[in-house]
Amino acid sequence: MRQIVLDTETTGLEPAAGHRIIEIGCVEVLNRRITGNNLHLYINPEREIDEGAMEVHGITLEFLADKPVFAQVAEEFVNFIDGAELVIHNAPFDVGFINHELKLLGARWGTVEQRCRVLDTLRLAREMHPGQKNSLDALCRRYDVDNGHRELHGALLDSEILADVYLAMTGGQTNLSLGGQDSGGGGQRQAEAIRRLSADRPSLRVVSADGDDLQRHLDKLRSMAEQNGQPTLWETEEG
Repeated sequence: MRQIVLDTETTGLEPAAGHRIIEIGCVEVLNRRITGNNLHLYINPEREIDEGAMEVHGITLEFLADKPVFAQVAEEFVNFIDGAELVIHNAPFDVGFINHELKLLGARWGTVEQRCRVLDTLRLAREMHPGQKNSLDALCRRYDVDNGHRELHGALLDSEILADVYLAMTGGQTNLSLGGQDSGGGGQRQAEAIRRLSADRPSLRVVSADGDDLQRHLDKLRSMAEQNGQPTLWETEEG
């Protein structure tokens, strides 16, 4: 199975308002192995970048001034993702922007859904962890994926982190989370949390029932059997 873990950065939140893609990051996963065959594109949006978006990803229009426009990288991008399953966190956002860019180039480019299957890891996480935080940062904490180097959002960096998170999410059970709270740490911290009994601990004291205890137990069982209108099991077998 060929999967592409994908993320984008944009000039704003709404393609319908004319916002454009400025960065695409793709990480290839073949048969659940990250191959290192990545695609990373910076794109000149030919428009201003919203201040709020810039605070998230830190990409400026000055940096993008000499980068290609989407039309110049569209073929390379489409060829890279064609036929794969796209793994995206909050897929409707990224797919909506990509489809908007493709639409601007003409009908022959089609849509993402016509070329690829799409797996939304945000939706998957909400199904697996209902009532809990399921942002990428929250999933990193839950699955013990290191994202300490993530000071700003970046399409390739976030795709690399999401690839690790996705493989952890779909690879088996992790540590339990109780009370609807994110459980920090993974296998190592979980193992450290298990209290081990000392090998030289004293033997447990065994107290056996005496004759009176056994008789009271037998009388209780017979009383319960009589209430049900049936003899006790061992008396039936002996009879």
